[in-house]
Amino acid sequence: MKDSELKREIIDEKTGISYTLKGDYYIPNMVAPKQEKINLNKYGRARLKFLKENRKAEYTIMLIENTLTNHLKEIQEIAEKRVNLIINKLKEKSDLTEDMKNTDMLYWTGTMNNLKNQAEEIVLNELIYR
Repeated sequence: MKDSELKREIIDEKTGISYTLKGDYYIPNMVAPKQEKINLNKYGRARLKFLKENRKAEYTIMLIENTLTNHLKEIQEIAEKRVNLIINKLKEKSDLTEDMKNTDMLYWTGTMNNLKNQAEEIVLNELIYR
């Protein structure tokens, strides 16, 4: 059969997928669905990296099923809320007051950084690296 005799488009009867002739090859007429664009924060990026490196099958399945973006968005929203909640709980248990912000700024800042680090460590272990 010569190139001029090949059909420009064919449909596979078994799968129903149509193909278009490009040069010597038939290319499937498939388009990936549009995904929502999101800006990943550090929790979303950490979860993505963890999935790629440690849960390759889970990552691939989410990528194929087009659920990865929603998963990362949900994880980062939950992580942010959880970190803030844990910081507030730890702050209540500590001797930290708002007056210290004005009177002893270094102590207040150091204590708040420690509380934030504790909260982030908890969230990373509970949510990101599971």
